[in-house]
Amino acid sequence: MVIPPRVRDGDRVAVCAPAAPVTAAQMSRGLELLGQRFRVEAAPELFVASGFLAGDDAHRADQFNRALRDPDVRAIIMARGGYGVMRMLSLLDADALRRDPKPIVGFSDGVALLSWAERAGVLGIHGPVARDLAKLPASDVAWLHRLLTDPEPPGEMPWSLSRLGAGGGGRRDGRLVGGNLTLLSVLVATPWQVRSDGAVLLLEDIDEAPYAIDRYLTHLLCSGALAGARAALVGDFTRCGDRTPGTTVDDPSPALAVISERLTALDLPALAGAPLGHGSRNTAVPWGARCVVDLDAGTMTLLDGAVA
Repeated sequence: MVIPPRVRDGDRVAVCAPAAPVTAAQMSRGLELLGQRFRVEAAPELFVASGFLAGDDAHRADQFNRALRDPDVRAIIMARGGYGVMRMLSLLDADALRRDPKPIVGFSDGVALLSWAERAGVLGIHGPVARDLAKLPASDVAWLHRLLTDPEPPGEMPWSLSRLGAGGGGRRDGRLVGGNLTLLSVLVATPWQVRSDGAVLLLEDIDEAPYAIDRYLTHLLCSGALAGARAALVGDFTRCGDRTPGTTVDDPSPALAVISERLTALDLPALAGAPLGHGSRNTAVPWGARCVVDLDAGTMTLLDGAVA
């Protein structure tokens, strides 16, 4: 796998919309934050909408391919998630990414894009999309800048993690991959299925009832898609509680109970509490980086940077 070159202050960064549409108003603050360190390219085509997509498949793929093929663009950041990335993956220019590796940043539906890039041989960043930067703490924005510009491995992450489910203790090492649970499930049996062998698997999601979380995890278990995974790292499961009428509290405990039971059936040990996903935090992490999870100490250490 190739770790792409670092992005330098003042380099050009392209913001693309490969999934759901965005408006200029939604994007203004995020583009401003990115512009504090980089020259941001957000072409008018970014704001095209076609129903629940940011333009048809050819339009979205063309926008992305132009960024891949442009030697002056040193990173590509998703404008937002939402549905649509899988529809255009077969239209993307993997050879262009291999010829000129550059970090791709995204999460949620962007898991499909990150897995596509890994299949092309280039590692990306599981991190916040441009639209969301305005609502995240300044520390998460600064951390994304750090991952894009500094090749130094992050080391031990300053997270408060706790054991979830059964499984052995000790230390587990592996490649850090995964992300949105729905995407991990629907990518199974496609050319872009996430490779879980020897992996520490990220898990997060939003607006999924506990039974649906059970469905996705059971699908992954029954399909063998999690075979060879070393451990799981559980992030936010936002608005994934019981859907009792009148309930307004966002209680993740029903979702975490399902995850605990399903991972125990797989004998996959897990740590929960990673501040990433669709919640109030979304700490960027290098996709495919070597990492070590200490299940007894409740720590996760990144041994590789996101850029070289």
